[in-house]
Amino acid sequence: MYRFLLTRQWVILTLLVLVLIPTMVELGFWQLHRHQHRVAQNALITKNLEAEPVPVTRLTSPGHTVPRSDYWRAVTATGTFDTTHEVVVRRRTSRDESIGVLVLTPLNLKGGGTVLVNRGWIPAAADQMSFPKVPAPPGGETTVTGRLKADETTGASGIKDLEGLPDRQVMLINSSQQSQLLGRPVLGGYLELTGPQPADGSPETIAAPDDSSIGSHMAYAVQWWLFAAGVPVGWVILVRREKHDLEQAAKDAETAEQPEPATA
Repeated sequence: MYRFLLTRQWVILTLLVLVLIPTMVELGFWQLHRHQHRVAQNALITKNLEAEPVPVTRLTSPGHTVPRSDYWRAVTATGTFDTTHEVVVRRRTSRDESIGVLVLTPLNLKGGGTVLVNRGWIPAAADQMSFPKVPAPPGGETTVTGRLKADETTGASGIKDLEGLPDRQVMLINSSQQSQLLGRPVLGGYLELTGPQPADGSPETIAAPDDSSIGSHMAYAVQWWLFAAGVPVGWVILVRREKHDLEQAAKDAETAEQPEPATA
């Protein structure tokens, strides 16, 4: 009675089940790995944000690639802002999701060297070809604190660094790019300003990364694995139902073929 499993319909269904099971198991592990990555990232964010600030030159130097272990590390820098070479980073959002620009100002360090400082978000100019009105940073020698970030790249961000942009406008925060424009070495990565607190009208500082949410990846992983377990159960149920229906059809046919008893 299980010969029906060799029919084309059941062969295709069985092959589909054999493909679905490992696929769903793999999707479950993919979600599990995303969950583990998020947990590890949250732990790193918490650790680095709570760490005692250190001078930025202790963690980076010209041409240095900031490793993930140093992302969001609290750092300090003392120097003078170079507003002459200030640029804005296009198509960035504020805390309320408004589209504008980020203000990127070089800080010439006391003792030598330059680090890029992301001072925060401001609205873009009405004409995107024009440079917006940017609030001035503190004058003279200033000590700032911030979060160390890695250079943005086209591959990592998905943002294309477009050519032919208006003067002093860029798409990415990249120390190598700015080093070429400035004509002097720039420390790898950049500093995301957290202090001193901006005055009224100053750029809106970037919010600290969220280290509390872990998302729903674990729930999705369990869901995929339950689906994987349910597929063979469903296949067995369908097989047994088909077998029962065929047996019942055979009985009905046998009953119909039996001659009716003769009457006197």
